[in-house]
Amino acid sequence: MGVFIFNIMNIRNIAIIAHVDHGKTTLVDALLKQSDTDLGKVANQEQIMDSNELERERGITIFAKNASVQYRDVKINIIDTPGHADFGGEVERVLNMADGALLLVDAQEGPMPQTRFVLKKALAIGHKIIVVINKIDKPNARVNYVLEKVIELFMELGANDEQLNFPVVYASGKFGKAGLEPNINSMAGIKPLFEKIIESIPSPELDNNAPLQMMIVSVSYDNYKGKIGVARIHKGKITNSQAIARITREGKITNHKAASLMAFIGLNKTEVAELSAGDIAIIAGVENISIGDTIAGPENPMPLPPIMIEKPTVKMIFSVNNSPFAGQEGEYCTSRNLKERLEKELDNDVALQVVQGKSTDEFIVSGRGELHLGILIEKMRREGYELQASRPEVILKEENGKVLEPAEDVWIEVPEQYSGAIIQKMSVRRGELKNMNVENSIAYFHFFIPTKGLIGFRNELLLETKGLGIINSLFAGYFPKSPDLETNRRGSLIVHETGVTTAYGLLNAQERGVMFIGPGVRVYEGQVVGENAKTTDLTVHVCRQKQLTNFRAKTDAVTDDLIPPRQMTLEQCMEYVDEDELVEITPKSIRIRKRILKNNLRK
Repeated sequence: MGVFIFNIMNIRNIAIIAHVDHGKTTLVDALLKQSDTDLGKVANQEQIMDSNELERERGITIFAKNASVQYRDVKINIIDTPGHADFGGEVERVLNMADGALLLVDAQEGPMPQTRFVLKKALAIGHKIIVVINKIDKPNARVNYVLEKVIELFMELGANDEQLNFPVVYASGKFGKAGLEPNINSMAGIKPLFEKIIESIPSPELDNNAPLQMMIVSVSYDNYKGKIGVARIHKGKITNSQAIARITREGKITNHKAASLMAFIGLNKTEVAELSAGDIAIIAGVENISIGDTIAGPENPMPLPPIMIEKPTVKMIFSVNNSPFAGQEGEYCTSRNLKERLEKELDNDVALQVVQGKSTDEFIVSGRGELHLGILIEKMRREGYELQASRPEVILKEENGKVLEPAEDVWIEVPEQYSGAIIQKMSVRRGELKNMNVENSIAYFHFFIPTKGLIGFRNELLLETKGLGIINSLFAGYFPKSPDLETNRRGSLIVHETGVTTAYGLLNAQERGVMFIGPGVRVYEGQVVGENAKTTDLTVHVCRQKQLTNFRAKTDAVTDDLIPPRQMTLEQCMEYVDEDELVEITPKSIRIRKRILKNNLRK
């Protein structure tokens, strides 16, 4: 067992915060690779910190991760945070582990919606901020303009004089370079950023001799050690195998032993003999350890203040899959499987809420947005789960006899030719235009809109702009409930009989609207396979065969006339379904279906 003990003065704890796709993960990779830390097998891998498959596919950071690097005699604990507002629960927790933050801003785009989100939280905590203007290698980089916009944002968010006097580092994460001047040709490596971190981010000012206090901010599972918790040590010391007390968020106290004490050394969890206040610890041996728990000394244990997390604004009903194809594509299909998996998620996601539904087969799952819940569903299906999910709904609340609903600030980017359509569509959804400007033929909008107005809009935006529209939203608070939206939603095309789709059947059906599937696909009665051109639902015979003498020639002709189906993603399905529909999710398929499958039983 290796023994690593760092003096508290030689520790820096930093969070990396930024808008989605501003190069946060790439820059962290450069810090790791140019440190004095042995990275082993992953040293030449791109996006070291984005080890999760979902993150690699989507190009965003979803789950907070930890690493540490050694630069000279200083240990720098790095916490890579999500940049999307829907993962605010993750952001809240990891910011509380740090003593300062690197704020990355794209040298071309400047501050963006999620920049505001993460910066506001970091300033509220009182963190020292180092601004890193990243991607200065871009041909259209606007360094001076971006810096001005960053200053304006700090002032707008109420930064004090000390916070406004932030240091600035210019960087290219892609090339692993940084400097105090925006000239990439004069940069030799990432060293200036290391030096600025050591100079500007304070070392932990905590009491090593006080009774132990540390708060669990992340929980995971190890095949050999069981559940392990990650925590910032706020006071005192912890040694391997020492007696500890666990204080739950509800105040319950239980006694345990730290069966294993570890620290992040590079990307690895390494066994250590002792850790002191200010460092980040990983412990095993605490049964049922959970996020928000305080770990303290066994004598007179005292809890730390609880982690404050924004409440969920959107809910969905998860239920057991009961379609005709249930149990054919997944490994975990029962209500017990579903319940256990959701309870496991609650251990790691403090922004999530789960309550029993009307029956033992359904659960009301609440989160910070459609993306938050969509990521959970996607994780579950990849793990082998089958389930059904309802349309997302906003969560209302009552104060002083008034019904309130959540609302969002929304930023939209579209090619200028779509401006009129976007304004019209947002107006129908009760969106209030706050600001608009056009740069380089790109229109930028800022709207204020009830959260319910956003449900289903992301899919509509992509269709309207041929996939070129970009949308970001931030929770603005609760406001008096506005009238329900007037929708002109089109109807669904519904399968008439169970079978396999044929080119001939689809050719006839596509005259009625847009199809979601192609030929040769198994379908069942009551499954939604397309969108009707009219506002009413319509059953279609997509499995119909035509008896012909010259069969080969006719079939080829039919196939040639088929329009390629609209491929529906999970998020698009979630946004599309109506109140009387469900999304069926399995490891192999995502289907839309009516709640009542029998066509003759639906009104």
